[in-house]
Amino acid sequence: MNKCSTSRVLAAATATLLTLGGAAACSTDGPAGADPQRVDVVAAFYPLQFIAERVGGDAVRVTNLVKPGAEPHDLELNPGQVGQITEAELIVYLKGFQPAVDEAVDQNATERAFDVTTVQPLRDAAAGGHEHEGEEAADDHAESGGKDPHLWLDPTRLATVADRLAERLGKADPDRAADYAARAKTLHADLEQLDADFTAGLKTCARREIVTSHTAFGYLAERYHLEQVGITGLAPETEPSPQRLAAVAQEAREHKATTIFFETLVSPKVAETIAAEVGAKTAVLDPIEGGPADGDYLSAMRGNLQTLRTALDCS
Repeated sequence: MNKCSTSRVLAAATATLLTLGGAAACSTDGPAGADPQRVDVVAAFYPLQFIAERVGGDAVRVTNLVKPGAEPHDLELNPGQVGQITEAELIVYLKGFQPAVDEAVDQNATERAFDVTTVQPLRDAAAGGHEHEGEEAADDHAESGGKDPHLWLDPTRLATVADRLAERLGKADPDRAADYAARAKTLHADLEQLDADFTAGLKTCARREIVTSHTAFGYLAERYHLEQVGITGLAPETEPSPQRLAAVAQEAREHKATTIFFETLVSPKVAETIAAEVGAKTAVLDPIEGGPADGDYLSAMRGNLQTLRTALDCS
C-alpha cells in the first residue's frame, strides 16, 4: 500500500471514529426512542398502558412490561426489558407495586419516569376492609409499605392520573401538547361516565359486602360504598390460614353472601372452598391488573359492574 492509500485509509477511519463519537455524545442528551415520529413510552402494567395509549394516540408507541396473562405483582425484568426502560422517552409506573420496575427506574431512568403515586397518593391497605375484633387481619402490610396500589379501580382517580400524564407527554413532545390534552379530556369524560354508571348501578342493593379472594378492591369499595371482605391480603399468592378461612366463612354467612369472587389471574380454589362451605356460588371480579381477553379497561369495568349488580341483588 503506497503513502497516498495509507493516508486515505487513515482519514476514513478517523472520520468514522469522529462520527461514532458524535453519535455517542448526542445520545447522552436523552434517548431518541425506536420511532423518531412517536414518543417511546414504557408502561409498567395494563391500566397504565391503557391510559398511555388513549392519551397518546398515534403520537406514542407504548410497550407493556407485563406479558398477557402474567401476574404483574411478581414481574422480573429480563435484560431486554431493562433496555426498554433505559431507552424509553417516558416510563409510566406505580412505585411500590413492582419492585423490579422501581429498581430499574432508579438506576436508569429517574429523569424520564412518571410515578402515578405522585398524582394520586395510595390509601392504606387496611382501609375499607372488614375485620371483627380478634380476627386475623386480611391485609399483608408488608406489600407496598402497607399501601394499596390498585387505585385504577376508582375511575375518578384514574382520570386524574390521565390528565397529569397528558401534561408529561406534552413536556416530552411540546409540538403535540394540545393533542394530548384534548385526548385526555375525552378519556376523562369516558371515565366520568363510567363512574356515574357505577354510582347509579350500585345505589340500591340488597347487600353491600363483597367477599373477594384478595383485597384488591378497596378503592372500588370506598368509592361506591361497598364493604370488602378479603380472604387474603394484597398479595394474591398468600395462602390464608384455617382461622382466616373460618372467619371469612362466618362473615359470608352473617351477610348472606350469595357469591364469592375470585380473579382472572388467580386460582379459584380458595374462593371455591369458601363458597362450598357457605352454599354460595363463585364469580370473577376482575382487578384489571392485566389486559382483558376482549375489550379494554372500560369494558372490563362495566363487566365488573354487571357482576356486582347480580351478586348484590341491585335494583
